[in-house]
Amino acid sequence: MSPQTSPKVSPDAPAQGSIIRPYGDTTGDGMVQMSFTLPVPHDKKAEGAALQLARKMGLDPALLVHAKAMGPDFTFFVVYGSSTHLVNLDDVHVVEREYPLLSAKDANMAIKKHLRRKLVVVGACIGTDAHTVGIDAILNIKGFAGEKGLEYYREIKVVNLGAQVLVPDLVARARAEKADAVLVSQVVTQKDAHIHNTTQMSAAFREAYPAGQVPVLIAGGPRFEDGSEKALGVDRIFGRGTTPGEVASYLVHEMTQRKARKS
Repeated sequence: MSPQTSPKVSPDAPAQGSIIRPYGDTTGDGMVQMSFTLPVPHDKKAEGAALQLARKMGLDPALLVHAKAMGPDFTFFVVYGSSTHLVNLDDVHVVEREYPLLSAKDANMAIKKHLRRKLVVVGACIGTDAHTVGIDAILNIKGFAGEKGLEYYREIKVVNLGAQVLVPDLVARARAEKADAVLVSQVVTQKDAHIHNTTQMSAAFREAYPAGQVPVLIAGGPRFEDGSEKALGVDRIFGRGTTPGEVASYLVHEMTQRKARKS
């Protein structure tokens, strides 16, 4: 058995210690549900292909619970079955928050103390992305999850450029506003558009600014991977469910750290 191959286990095998299996009807039964689309018309052969794929993905036995034609050439499937794979929690690594969460009052006090001026934040959805829900949830005063957005913070100046902003225009506006931080939201992820747009954005800022003077670059969206900051050229990635308070707290932390490094 190769190191990449997960062992096939009995459905009756219980989880032990940090080794776990999915839970469906009973503990350790490994039951999972997944959906996908195949580029074939809906017929019995298509259903067989869906079950074959499910088995290759580690569902054994696999049950087809839903199949629906998506036009003449595609079929959408939902399959249900017992996963033959195990998960080792000891091998799961997450990015822990390294800064404290601050209230709006404390964030304002920290900005006033360390910057002695307003912190300038420019935000936008870049490229062809027209989904402003994410950036608005962080920037607009209405906020998200019961928290007011950054516009609510009296020591933060927010410039929200909205949707479908070209990278050169974002850089130019950030320079004109003397931005301390730039927030970019990316919801459209087809063909890795969020990755291409973000790397293009970060490269443009590093070309436009002298070394050590690039604003804090933050990217947010539901499909970014934790720990991908270095590859994308940004300072921080925020994913689904991020609140304005988390972003404000990070900005205070990062600006404080930058000032300390310059001292």
